[in-house]
Amino acid sequence: MKQWHIFLAFFRVGMLGYGGGPSSIPLVKKEVVEKYKWMDDEEFANVLALGNSLPGPIATKMAGYIGYRVSGIVGMINAVLATIVPTIAIMIILLTFLSSMSEEPWVQGMTQAVVPVVGVMLAVLTYDFLKKAKGGLGWIITIVLAVVSLALIEWAGVHPGILIGVLLVYALVKPDKDVGDEKGQQKEGASS
Repeated sequence: MKQWHIFLAFFRVGMLGYGGGPSSIPLVKKEVVEKYKWMDDEEFANVLALGNSLPGPIATKMAGYIGYRVSGIVGMINAVLATIVPTIAIMIILLTFLSSMSEEPWVQGMTQAVVPVVGVMLAVLTYDFLKKAKGGLGWIITIVLAVVSLALIEWAGVHPGILIGVLLVYALVKPDKDVGDEKGQQKEGASS
């Protein structure tokens, strides 16, 4: 039953993830966090951050990791296949059909109509991540990081993976204030 749920979750993502990897992220979150509860929001955000810092399509990386986490190697293979097979089949069928009808107004309208929906899905995901970041960092640091990230990615041309990697390394090596405070309090208590 678990393999069937993995397959269904990622098959739906593969079928409905119109617009590429970024547009499939909210769909993966809906399946993995909200529907099947295989992860919580924080775990999902960590997987997404790490997946974005690695090369390759985000949808298959996330499917592979989540499938492996839920059900081992078989779950990983199941999730990846469920993600890519619909796309391959649809591309073969639709591109054959659409290429012969690409000049038709209804085909152009259909492809243009999907763009706002994908934009809304990404905006909702962004809002969720900003709320989560606010809870851990506070609004000021969240806004500063968002603005600096936007400037580095859009105007300075820094690859998002590099930015994410730098922030992950910083988070790993930065001194933890709470640990330092606890050690100081323990020393004070021992000397009293």
